[in-house]
Amino acid sequence: MASHDVPIGATQVSLAALNERSREIFRTIVESYLTTGEPVGSRNLSRILPISLSPASVRNVMSDLEQLGLIYAPHTSAGRLPTELGLRFFVDALMQIGDLNEGDRRSIEVQVAAAGANKSVEAVLTEASQMLSGLTRSAGVVLTAKNNARLKHIEFVRLEPERALAVLVAEDGQVENRVLNVSAGLPTSALTEAANFLNARIRGKTLAELRAEIEIALTQGQAELDQLTQKVVAAGLASWSGGDNDDRQLIVRGHANLLEDLRALDDLERVRSLFDALETKRGVIDLLGRAERADGVRIFIGSENKLFSLSGSSTIVAPYRDGEGRIVGVIGVIGPTRLNYARVIPMVDYTARVVSRLLAG
Repeated sequence: MASHDVPIGATQVSLAALNERSREIFRTIVESYLTTGEPVGSRNLSRILPISLSPASVRNVMSDLEQLGLIYAPHTSAGRLPTELGLRFFVDALMQIGDLNEGDRRSIEVQVAAAGANKSVEAVLTEASQMLSGLTRSAGVVLTAKNNARLKHIEFVRLEPERALAVLVAEDGQVENRVLNVSAGLPTSALTEAANFLNARIRGKTLAELRAEIEIALTQGQAELDQLTQKVVAAGLASWSGGDNDDRQLIVRGHANLLEDLRALDDLERVRSLFDALETKRGVIDLLGRAERADGVRIFIGSENKLFSLSGSSTIVAPYRDGEGRIVGVIGVIGPTRLNYARVIPMVDYTARVVSRLLAG
């Protein structure tokens, strides 16, 4: 289900390097950190471990784990915390990913489906990210192509002899304008005819659906359009389907969740730095764009993605698909590195599936 950018081989740590006792101590340190955010010391560990070990034995093992780069001592604390490498190792090699319980599944389905009743793709995605944010106490994020909107109307307006403005209106009220290059001698009647031809077919379709239908109509000769009008139609469709970053929309919900549970001043600094990173949308779009090329859940921990290296945040995202089964965006959460990975990973995965089902109608 989960894939990641840094292969475990690159970490030079393998499960074989840890005996049963080391694994148990390491797992307990990580689970304690994910629950409390606090360093844990040898005396405490010896009390909570499922195996009976003296604090001295625990200290010896902790020293080995530190040499492997899996844990470290923050400041002057006697306790230890997992490093980012340790967290990655834990997520990949030791963590049991739970399945969602019936209540969580139903909650996700009901909330996302309620938004789906509005028929606006953006409403579904916004609701899904809001819901993920609430369930995971982190920020919900969605990256989507703007051209998923259902269309309502198009018109072409001549600006200059060789330029026209194409205005696209979606059912949810979004309006997009693009400037097109047209041939100098193009009569205004060709712009009107192109708009009429598109408007006769446009209502309720996404841009991808409209393009597919019109390509068929043109190749099968069903469209009685002259060459100039065909060029306007083709240029109009092409201008909306560039697929570049400007065609990407980023939805972030639940920033406030990241401000809960702050334990120290450096926590606040980290969250500030995360907010700054979220403001520079291009970076977030590039990061999430990498996750679009993966099948299944993608996990970025801390500095594995340069964007959030300062804030030490983790990102867990999964791609979702349209009715044709094509990946059209990603959905997930951004939060502190001490996310409850075992719970959040299946939650993100399931939400992406529910969104895909809804978009497939």
